Parts: sequence; structure tokens; C-alpha cells
Amino acid sequence: MNAPATLHTRLVDAMPAALIRLFARPYVAGDHLGAAITVAQRLLRGSGLVATLDLLAEEVSSEELVRANLATYLEMVRAVAAEEAFRAPRDRPSLSVKLSSFTLAPLDRGGDGKGCREAVETIALEAKRLGVPLTIDMEDRHWTDFTLEIAIDLAKRGFDVGTVLQTRLHRTEADLARIPEGMRVRMVIGIYLEPADVALTEKPAMKERLIAQSARLLDRGVYVELASHDEAVVRRFLREVVMPRSLGGERYEVQMLYGVPRADLLCEILAGRLTPPDRMAPLCRLYVPFATAWDQATAYCRRRLRNNPSMATYVLLNLLQALRGRNAGIAQYEEAMARLRKSSPNPPRH
Repeated sequence: MNAPATLHTRLVDAMPAALIRLFARPYVAGDHLGAAITVAQRLLRGSGLVATLDLLAEEVSSEELVRANLATYLEMVRAVAAEEAFRAPRDRPSLSVKLSSFTLAPLDRGGDGKGCREAVETIALEAKRLGVPLTIDMEDRHWTDFTLEIAIDLAKRGFDVGTVLQTRLHRTEADLARIPEGMRVRMVIGIYLEPADVALTEKPAMKERLIAQSARLLDRGVYVELASHDEAVVRRFLREVVMPRSLGGERYEVQMLYGVPRADLLCEILAGRLTPPDRMAPLCRLYVPFATAWDQATAYCRRRLRNNPSMATYVLLNLLQALRGRNAGIAQYEEAMARLRKSSPNPPRH
């Protein structure tokens, strides 16, 4: 049972949609697929950063919306495959697939996820045909088994499909063993508030698990996608896990959310300054959210603010930068890479 609403969550829930939309501005590419494709193109061209396209459509209320979400995902697959800028497989965006986008019977409300398997199978077949990678994203604890079963089954059948593990959940330690060698796993602490009997409640402990569990997956031959905005955690992962194992960028990557001001760190990683000098630098990937309607985008941002009380100040500062035109959106990454190229005689090894 979830904890009662705090003052913070009540305040977030009471915020008008227009204010939430303003908060979402630095983190959401726009309200149509073309905007997300444009962001992904510019990130790759200007900074060497690759993208994951993330459709904000997690809550559906009608069969019409389910069909619309499936159609949008298929459109995403075809748009990525058709774009000349993404011709090289290493440069190609992946797609984040949320199972709750395809059912009127969500598991977190006691449903059985009817329709999810069929929708994901349809998307996976088209993605395999066109060479577009997928990640079956993770939602709250009610979805964990269902999501892992679908993603692992697809991976074992030869689809380029990854999934996500959340280190806050106590069960994740056992779930590590379920991941087959060579599969992609995005390692996160997780944004969903969970009760103390099933999850850690202190972020420092979640972050310690993030490093330790990522190391265990790497030792088992799993491709790890470390996703964290905590610069100290990312640097520790590279220093304590990657460097001693002399891992090249074919074994792991670093991921963050589009708009979060960590451009200098990402460019430093791309340049190979924090990784073994004789090995290929890893990919750095940004999750690029977009919506087909702004109400979906505002719901997404409201949920992130609700589940991350410390994020409110952080978002506000970043928003002020964006409103002033300073280091906002794509510009922060392009400017960081330009500074790095100017200061270094060696080009980034990405």
C-alpha cells in the first residue's frame, strides 16, 4: 500500500497544467514525432550523442488511444529506419516501449495487461525488419515480472530488445540472474515510489546498488546501460567498474535524460578521458521524450516532480536557464562539444 500523500505531492497535484507544461519545456522535445527526430539528428550531428525516443503515453483510457499508441510506435520505427543520419547502426536511436501504453487493464490497477504482448510483438517484428533497437521500459513493481518475461523472451528469440532494472527494489538482486548474456539492460535507481517492505527508501543505498549490480551484470556478459544524473555515481562507475576491467564501449554505455545539464560530463566521456585509453569510448545516450499531445507531456512531468521532491528546485533552475536562452535544450550539448574540440587536439572516440 502506498504511503499517504505528502505536502509535496499535494502541491504538485494542485499545480495548474500550464505551469507543469512550463516545467516540462527543457525536457520534452515537443508534441509530435518530427520534433523528437529533429532533436535526435542535432544531438548526433553536433555532439556525437545518440538518442532513445520516448513516447509519453503511459496512461490510456480507450481502445482508440491504444490503437493510436501502437500506430505511433510503428511510425517511430519507420521514421528512424528511413532517416539518412541514422544509417550507421551505432548512431541509430533506440525506442523506449512502455507496456502500459497498450492496455486498458494495467497491472498496477489489478488488471492482467491484456493486449500488451500482442502490441509489443507487432512493434518488435517491424523493428527487427528495419534494424531499430527497442527497450521494454520498466514501470512500478506491479509490472516487473510481466515486463521481464516479455523482454527476455524477445531477446532470446533474436530480437534486439533490452529492458530495465531498478536498484531500489529488493528483488532486483535475484532478477540479475534472469538476464541472458548479451542482452541490453538499462540500470536505474528507479523513479517510482515503492513501500519499504519491497524497496530501499534512501537514495545513497540505491546508488551503491547501482554500481555493484551493474558490475555483476557486466561480469556475466550483459551490455549495461548505466543511467544516472549523479555525476559522482557515473564517475565512480567508470573508475571502479570500467577501468579495472579495461572495458571498451562495445560493452556498456552511459545514459541521461535530455535537458539535464550534464553536457560537459557526457562530452568528456565521449572523448575517452574517463575510460581506458586503448579502448573504444562508450556511447552516451539521451532519452528524448515527446508526446502526441501536451496533456501527456504534462502528466509525465507531474509524475517526475511528484516522485522526486528534490527535483523541483533543480527543474526550476534549469527552466530559468532555458527562458534566458542560456545553455538550453540542444544548445548545451553543442556548446560543450565545441569547447571540448577547441581544447583537445584529439577528436572524441565515439
